[in-house]
Amino acid sequence: MLRIDDTLFSLDILTRKFACNLLHCRGICCREGDSGAPLLEEEVEILENIWPDVRPFLRPEGINAVTEQGTSLKDWENDHVTPLIDNLDCAYSVLGDDDILMCGIEKAWTEGKINFRKPLSCHLFPVRIKNYTGFTALNYEEWPACSGGREKGRKEGIYLYEFLKEPLIRALGKEKYEKLLAAARELRKES
Repeated sequence: MLRIDDTLFSLDILTRKFACNLLHCRGICCREGDSGAPLLEEEVEILENIWPDVRPFLRPEGINAVTEQGTSLKDWENDHVTPLIDNLDCAYSVLGDDDILMCGIEKAWTEGKINFRKPLSCHLFPVRIKNYTGFTALNYEEWPACSGGREKGRKEGIYLYEFLKEPLIRALGKEKYEKLLAAARELRKES
């Protein structure tokens, strides 16, 4: 683990290469998991507020799931999450080109209808962030379905922390991201 201020980083974030490959995984992260996408407290209210603007971008099954379950709910661990369609797809997922699952929230953002891109947990994936008393932990979550992303990252020479630059800055701030870059450079010098 690497500690920067009050944040612990799995070393995998610095050493693993990764670049999402949607043609390989087909957006499976919008489908697999034991519940919906984790949400921050403030994102619960954001989803409620942007629902009228996101609704037109969703497929009928997603609209029905949100109408029946709400814009967010609590899962079996009492965490806020997105609702699911038939206990499978995220209610906010849409089918993009080549039947790849994409984020309907992000689609609304891309088209300038809302100013919220998507939940931080989705933006950061395959890294998960967890807040504890006194510190925050970021861990790489290795999914078999993401093997294409690991292969693409190796081929293109992209480290996980580079691929996730924007969401890491969103989560931690530019100053902490710069410290993470410095730590990554030091780690490469040592190896």
